Amino acid sequence: MKHDLDPIQIDRIIEMAWEDRTTFDAIQFQFGLKEQDVIDLMRTHMKTSSFKMWRKRVSGRKTKHEKKRTFAKGRFKCSRQRSINNNKISKR
Repeated sequence: MKHDLDPIQIDRIIEMAWEDRTTFDAIQFQFGLKEQDVIDLMRTHMKTSSFKMWRKRVSGRKTKHEKKRTFAKGRFKCSRQRSINNNKISKR
């Protein structure tokens, strides 16, 4: 892999790759890694069994590709979640 990433960035990329709603496009925008680069990174930095579990989970998942999504952009917010204003959690 030709990208110089520090361990904190690698951890964040792995975390984003596991998240259902984080697209490969978002990872590419933030870190400059294409989907295949993320797959190679995951293969290199994870145990074989964890990588296989991730690949099985991600393969064909529409939410990992911006163009295949059926829902509107934006974050999901539970109706019971407290709103955040100015980095402070406000009471209901």
